[in-house]
Order: sequence, then C-alpha cells, then structure tokens
Amino acid sequence: MQAATVRRGATTLLDAVDWRVELDERWVVLGPNGAGKTTLLRLAAAELHPTSGAVYVLGERMGRVNVFELRPRIGLTSANLGVRIPGDEIVSDVVVSAGYAVLGRWREDYEAQDTERARQLLTQLGMGSLADRAYGTLSEGERKRTLIARALMTDPELLLLDEPAAGLDLGGREDLVARLSDLAQDPDAPASVLVTHHVEEIPPGYTHGLLLREGKVVAAGLLDDVMTADALSETFGLPLAVDRRADGRFAAYRR
Repeated sequence: MQAATVRRGATTLLDAVDWRVELDERWVVLGPNGAGKTTLLRLAAAELHPTSGAVYVLGERMGRVNVFELRPRIGLTSANLGVRIPGDEIVSDVVVSAGYAVLGRWREDYEAQDTERARQLLTQLGMGSLADRAYGTLSEGERKRTLIARALMTDPELLLLDEPAAGLDLGGREDLVARLSDLAQDPDAPASVLVTHHVEEIPPGYTHGLLLREGKVVAAGLLDDVMTADALSETFGLPLAVDRRADGRFAAYRR
C-alpha cells in the first residue's frame, strides 16, 4: 500500500497508510476499536478500493485487475463470513466449498482429492472428528477453526485472519493461538495477516507488527521493535507496560 486512504463522507477510516507484506512474513495488526483494522484488511482482501493512494494485492494493482480472479488467491476468515454459513451445513462441506467460492454446498461436484484435502485441513486444526457434524452444532472455537480450514482450502498465497479469537473463552483462545503458531512456523504456509485487539492473542512465530490508531500508522516493522510500551501506549491511549515471555507470548497491562 502506498498512501492508501479510505474516506466515507467526512470520516477518514484510513489515512495515508504505507504498508508492505512479503511472502514469508506473518503480520499482526493491532489497535483499538475504530482504528481502521478491518478497513485495512478489506483492502488487502480485494474487497475495497482506496479513496486515494495505491493498493497492490499479490502484485496486482486494485482498480486495474479483475478482483474476482484475484480473490481466490486470498484466504479470509471473518465474523461476517461465519454468520452467513447455514447452520445445517456439514463441516467438511463448509471447507470444500471454498473451491467454488460459495457458502453452502448445492450441486457442485468435488473430486476425491478435494474432499481429502478438506478433511486433512480439518484434522490439522483439531476438527477431524467433527468433519461430519452440522456447522450449527459447533462451539465458537470449533467454528473459528473450521473457517481457518476453509480459508486454507484453496492453497492461498495470502491468509487474512480478522479477529479469529474474538468471542472465545480462555481454553478456546489458547488452543487457537497454539494452532496458529504451528501454522505460522510452517515454511510452506502463506503470508499471513492477523487482526486483533489483544497482544495476548499474538501467536509465537509471527514476525511483524502494525499498530493503528484513528486510521494512522503508529508503528510498523519487526515485532520486537514495534511491541514497545511507548508504541502500545500511544496506540491505545493509556500508559501501558508490555512483557514478552520466553515462549514468545506477549502480555500488556496498565502502568
């Protein structure tokens, strides 16, 4: 992104954001409500065009590319996607139907290798035993893992995770963070961007951080350089301290 700006009426959602994600990087985007995180992710997902500035997604400039050809190269999870899935949809079908970019399996024919890949991804995310369950019977954590498996189904070049731990209890969050950490440390995994409000949700293996406040970049770069008390305090508007444990997990608290 080069000076990417998004305005809606008199409101500026993103303000001249410069940002670049390389193919082997794992980024976390942090900021309070209204910081512009979801808007940023929608630009990266080729769902939104900037009001001004330039946005390149997988080397293609928005406004000069067919987004319907670009989007299958991007894996996306979001709360908005989750609520659109029919409750009676079988979990394995939620995943395999990503190949047709549809929600709800109808009359599409899938090859055996596609069905097998869907089940392998579910197993990788701890959902193998639930592959034949109805999506509506899953816990919130199980639904989040199903959506991540779906996002990976098309072997994307870019994986975008919009607050994947939102609404999870402590156990669900910790299980998800561990699985995302395993994925982040897989050299064959796609470039990843994870949006969150909470430093405790950053999986070990993530390499870079982008801090946003009121649509502007507070800090961006290597995680160790960005996750400082001063930068987090400016981002969230509070005097914060931050600790990093030996296992790579972060914790922040008011000073």
